[in-house]
Amino acid sequence: MKRITSFLVIPTIVMFGFLFSGCGQQGESTEEITPYFTADDDQGGLNLASGMKAYVIAEDIGRGRHVAVNDNGDIYMNLREPNDKGGIVALRDTDGDGRADEIEYFGDFGGTGMAFYNGNLYASNDSTVFRFSFSQGNLIPDNASAPDTIVSGLPVQTAHAAKSLTFDEQGNMYVNVGAPSNACQEQDRAKGSPAMDPCPLLERQGGVWRFSAETVGQTQLEHGHKFSTGIRNAVALEYNPADKHVYAVQHGRDLLNSLFPDNYDESDNAEIPAEEMFRLTDGANFGWPYCYFDPAKDKRVMSPEYGGDGENVGRCEGTDQPVMTFPAHWAPNDLLFYTGDQFPERYKNGALVVFHGSWNRAPLEQKGYLVAYVPFENGSPAGDYETLAEGFAGVAKIEAPSDALHRPTGIAQAPDGTVIISDSVSGKLWRVFYQEDKTVAMN
Repeated sequence: MKRITSFLVIPTIVMFGFLFSGCGQQGESTEEITPYFTADDDQGGLNLASGMKAYVIAEDIGRGRHVAVNDNGDIYMNLREPNDKGGIVALRDTDGDGRADEIEYFGDFGGTGMAFYNGNLYASNDSTVFRFSFSQGNLIPDNASAPDTIVSGLPVQTAHAAKSLTFDEQGNMYVNVGAPSNACQEQDRAKGSPAMDPCPLLERQGGVWRFSAETVGQTQLEHGHKFSTGIRNAVALEYNPADKHVYAVQHGRDLLNSLFPDNYDESDNAEIPAEEMFRLTDGANFGWPYCYFDPAKDKRVMSPEYGGDGENVGRCEGTDQPVMTFPAHWAPNDLLFYTGDQFPERYKNGALVVFHGSWNRAPLEQKGYLVAYVPFENGSPAGDYETLAEGFAGVAKIEAPSDALHRPTGIAQAPDGTVIISDSVSGKLWRVFYQEDKTVAMN
């Protein structure tokens, strides 16, 4: 019996000044495995879907939020808070091994939102969206000390402050303006405090706003358009080029049992409500704070603050429905529609959802802390979610978020089709790629 070992042969391409190609001998097909596609022995500490590999690009670079990749492969990550070097970290691979060997900082603010549009880097803090421009292949933007202000005057708040952003193909920018509230009570998260009806936060918050992508000097109230409302907080926000819609994954409400112990028990508190994925349309209303989605009943029902008993639909009738739901309290923090060719074909146009992990499932174990893959067909989810990557927390059991060594937060697709994932605890960056390894026995 003759054994033939074959590997996936990667087409010859030049990337980051680095050439790699397949090679082989008669009777045996092999590939010259390059450093760029060499995983860490422990896959960067991750557990991955079949065929997926990973390595650490950089670590201990600051508490990361969203991440973006330039056309030349340079990586940029927004920091939740600026350190003494700056609020945005820029990383470059100069020797072709895929890891960062040049790391610089710029900007005097931190935040969450980060994306490239028309060759420019857009980054947000909690009140403003800035634009940075580049020339001559520089790692640091030309206007690093004085970026363009695209939108200012967004509400500053202590809760749900992240202003994530995305762009469509018609020159529009969409910005999440989360509601600094659990369910719009007069005293937030206070047992017995009455709800405000109508909820005044919905005038400026609790929704996604649309702006011009390239016009400087805009403000929310003068130039913004409230595109979709009734969204408690959508840190995960992304345009889907396959169906030309913006999608969001919402952070659902908390504390059902704590605030309404007569109607909900600890199990209800841990498993309700679902985290909802929305396909946004102009004028859509997804029901917050008057409603929440019960995954066991598979329907949206009225919130107890507004007279709900866990069963009645009431004023939630006619609200726009989710296209998919996920388990409660997983905290979806970023969303990517995969358009590359490096992953297997079945991933094409599917959604990758980054879950930051729960904090309020006690006394049950905390969950989430993973990246999920959702297959899409014809612009809609075509099956249940699967786990692409998990193990970020680095511990077997998570009783509190502080137990987690790392928490996935941002995701971006590199020009070569690999995927970059960021961490909000210490500032770790992983690259995930696909590498098939087949062994075929022949007589």
